[in-house]
Amino acid sequence: MSVLNISAALISLAAVFSYINYRWLHLPASIGLMLISLLLSLGMLALGGLGLASVEQYARHVLASIDFDQALMNGMLSFLLFAGALHVNLDVLAKMKWVILVLATVGVLLSTFIVGYLAFYLLRVLGADVPLVDCLLFGALISPTDPIAVMGILKTLGAPKSLETKIAGESLFNDGVGVVVFLALLGVAAGGAHGEGVSVRHIALLFAEEALGGILFGLVIGWIAFQMLRSVDNYQVEILLTLALVMGGYALAMTIHTSGPIAVVVAGLMIGNHGRRLAMSDRTREHVDSFWELLDEILNAILFVLIGLEVLVIPLGRHYLLAGLLMIPVVLFARVVSVGLPLTLLKLKYRFSAGARSVMVWGGLRGGISVALALSLPPGPHKNLILTMTYVVVVFSILVQGLTVGALFQGIQRRAGGNASLHQE
Repeated sequence: MSVLNISAALISLAAVFSYINYRWLHLPASIGLMLISLLLSLGMLALGGLGLASVEQYARHVLASIDFDQALMNGMLSFLLFAGALHVNLDVLAKMKWVILVLATVGVLLSTFIVGYLAFYLLRVLGADVPLVDCLLFGALISPTDPIAVMGILKTLGAPKSLETKIAGESLFNDGVGVVVFLALLGVAAGGAHGEGVSVRHIALLFAEEALGGILFGLVIGWIAFQMLRSVDNYQVEILLTLALVMGGYALAMTIHTSGPIAVVVAGLMIGNHGRRLAMSDRTREHVDSFWELLDEILNAILFVLIGLEVLVIPLGRHYLLAGLLMIPVVLFARVVSVGLPLTLLKLKYRFSAGARSVMVWGGLRGGISVALALSLPPGPHKNLILTMTYVVVVFSILVQGLTVGALFQGIQRRAGGNASLHQE
């Protein structure tokens, strides 16, 4: 099936599902689209079980021709991250920079090891002899909260700006850190279960090259784009410049082995704050905002339709599903510790309400990035198990946590008497 036909099919499905969700379900767009596509996929599986396998087989064939990892990580992700960063207030972000930095680094590492070690022992109880390094790989790919999923839900919450910035800032940066941790552990796995040939120095250099290099590169390309935007006043040209910044910047960052996601987020923060305020006219600002908002909505719709349809190519054996269900409380426990412990230490400088912590824990959704990383694993005896566990956690995260985080927030607000108790003080 050609790229044009696949794109036409995905956009058509996204449009129809969006219509159904808007008219009848009234769910947040990302959740509604994934739920409808998931139900469609399960319906096709049921038809296959009844002997009507032609539709299911055709759908599987189409999905197998889509490289989800490449489509997201080297396609949609750069646009979605830039669109998300474009409207994050840099002044508010700077005030809580240490909170976001600790959650995006220490939090990801804590969660990786908690999930990895608990998965190692629980899978042994189930009779699955999975090496520790593979369990840690699962911990690394499932620990980052997905900015695409998180920010889609935040739009509907009406949360205080400080809380929204903490959750959005953490999710924008921790996916880049999570990818670095994942790549480091993948190097350990390639060197053997005991990590032969991979040293702490190698991992530290990888982190510096990817994460710190991504920040520096993002600042450089963001500054260049800012200077070019400031020198013209034509919204068509300026929209093209932002597109070039995202596509060219991301591609070049990946080529020179720095973190493309982090570079795009940093550049997006620069353009969204200094660029919009100092380098754009009111007319240009309006067109740029409209363009990126529309592109963000279209790509989000396609992505969540794809996540729902991916169940057709995920191995769903009984033991794999049981392992996936067991990982849900494991990942939630790791989230509680990886958020709660850093925030407890940060209380020396900041004050947080218990409500803010609860919303951050339950609002830490997993999404397409986790599925893409699981699909990118090299072939091996445990890839299908890791892939199924990842998919089950992601589906639970988006459907259950995504649908209830708003109710949790409203309940906390009611108990607090309607005051702004979730603001950072």
